[in-house]
Amino acid sequence: MPIAPKRMPFFEHLDELRKRLMVVAILIMVGSMGLYYWGYEMYDYFMAPIIKELGGIEPATLNPWEPFTLKFKVALYGTIILGSPVIIWQVMAFFLPALKPKERKWVIPTFLAMVVLFAVGVYFCHTVVLGTAFRWILSQTSESIQVIPDAGKYFQGAVLLVLAFGLGFQLPVVVFYLVIFNIVPYGKLRKNWRIAYVGMMILASVATPDWSPVTMGLLFGALLLLYEASLLLARVLLAKRIKAQKELDY
Repeated sequence: MPIAPKRMPFFEHLDELRKRLMVVAILIMVGSMGLYYWGYEMYDYFMAPIIKELGGIEPATLNPWEPFTLKFKVALYGTIILGSPVIIWQVMAFFLPALKPKERKWVIPTFLAMVVLFAVGVYFCHTVVLGTAFRWILSQTSESIQVIPDAGKYFQGAVLLVLAFGLGFQLPVVVFYLVIFNIVPYGKLRKNWRIAYVGMMILASVATPDWSPVTMGLLFGALLLLYEASLLLARVLLAKRIKAQKELDY
């Protein structure tokens, strides 16, 4: 599928989008069928931090169809996570023709950064957040209430949380491109840090499916660190432009 810098009519854009979506659809379909065999091995690994907080209680399936649907759901989400480099590239490749030659030099570094950041977000959520979040959630129950964990619902909540962190960790790429394309100058981002912090708090509250203060706090803290790190990186890489912008402001 060639990628070249060119202007395309509207319907060619739609055709290009269709091709990219087709690649993603084939990836998900083939990957889900391929990973279905290892569905419950993947489930055991993924759910280990939560089962630990349940005191060894194994989540249950509550309807006769769930053993199949849960196994397929695990394979589906596993394909999305493991196939994220392909999905990310298809998204970037769709916008690549619109970039100028000077801007295209950032494509490969950006792609690598997005893949690494997504992987780090998923890993951080799985190893740190899941256990902490479910420990707090389970602590809100009463002794008069018996916890019967539903395997499908627990997995669905956990995987949505993991994907939220994987996507949330893309914040440095967003900030970097806002600065490099001069959509929002570095000085404004630095000066209006209060607005940015409030925006990250809102994002954390919307992105976390459980709405618990623990997961929202962990995601907000991670976003805050990533935001400041991305501004620092932009300041180092674009030092000349930032200096020139400061001189113009004066």
